[in-house]
Amino acid sequence: MYIVGKKAEKEISLDDLEEELIDKEEEKAEEEEEVEEEIEEIEEFSLDEVAEKEDFEELFEEEGELEREVAEVEEIPREEEIIDERIYIVPLYKARRGPRTKYAKKAVRFFREFMNRHFKPEALVISQEVNEKIWSRGIKKPPRKIKVRCTKNIDGLVVCYLAS
Repeated sequence: MYIVGKKAEKEISLDDLEEELIDKEEEKAEEEEEVEEEIEEIEEFSLDEVAEKEDFEELFEEEGELEREVAEVEEIPREEEIIDERIYIVPLYKARRGPRTKYAKKAVRFFREFMNRHFKPEALVISQEVNEKIWSRGIKKPPRKIKVRCTKNIDGLVVCYLAS
């Protein structure tokens, strides 16, 4: 059998191919034997060796302590201490540059840039209401400006809500 290539012709015999296949099968068989040996090395145990009832009680006591600690954490009311609260009218008219089919996407990006510039947050969360307001008329016609109320807490998290 001849395989014709662009540069040269090579002769490949069927015997060589058969030998390669046999070698590959032998390698696979060796790998399977190694895996079987590893599986056999796992120690077996009997139910008699399993701990007594006292050991189980100790485990349940530890779980009970964890549950009490979790309950204590949940009981503490977590109030977010608001450091700063501001109301902005964010201009979004610059989003109308470029392709018309990307106006709303760009408006969200400009909104984020505006909030980062004015609040310097560690993390910014735009509420669902604000996002829906920007996308209310579709991707091609976002509002030219939007009025928002933004709060910043101790952790540096800024949350933007729609102002009425």
